[in-house]
Amino acid sequence: MNSFIYLASQSPRRQEILRQMGVRFEMLLPSPDEDSESIEIPLPQEKARPYVERVTLAKSAAALSRWKKGGLPWAPILCADTTVCLPNHPDGEILGKPVDAADAARILAMLSGKVHEVLSSVAITVNPDEKPIQLVQVSKVQFADLSIEQIDTYIASGEPFGKAGAYGIQGLGGTFIPSIQGSYSGIMGLPIYETKLLLDRAQVSSI
Repeated sequence: MNSFIYLASQSPRRQEILRQMGVRFEMLLPSPDEDSESIEIPLPQEKARPYVERVTLAKSAAALSRWKKGGLPWAPILCADTTVCLPNHPDGEILGKPVDAADAARILAMLSGKVHEVLSSVAITVNPDEKPIQLVQVSKVQFADLSIEQIDTYIASGEPFGKAGAYGIQGLGGTFIPSIQGSYSGIMGLPIYETKLLLDRAQVSSI
């Protein structure tokens, strides 16, 4: 059994979920000279599922390289990526993290009154000589109709920034969501069920 894992994510929400699951973890984060943001740039015409799978595997490869350079003891490496998707939208179906307030307003206006998908991919590298095992969880989220004033107030709170789809379901953004079909933890960024399946495959013990 493995008594802990490495988490290659800066997301406080993923850390919170792992603690909730009773999983011990240590951080394996990018160094300042790594261009980790470029991994998340969608390719031309890329669809949401291939995108989230590709990004997660790229994060896994970068994390494994980081481990090799660090002289650390081995433990399974967990990586994840979450994206918001409006399938077949003419402006592109992948709604990533907003670059500024205007971009956040654009994204929230696109989501207003519609059902969108949240795809969360999670991958675990069981040992350094094997490819990661990967699972994807897809949830459907109904968004309320938002007024311009609601969007502006939400953006002023600062919550949309750093989040795919420009909202966080665990915060004020949850007040815009009358219903979901799928995994609440997946929408937060780390689907508990799929993560537990992977941790069991990697023989990771919990507290």
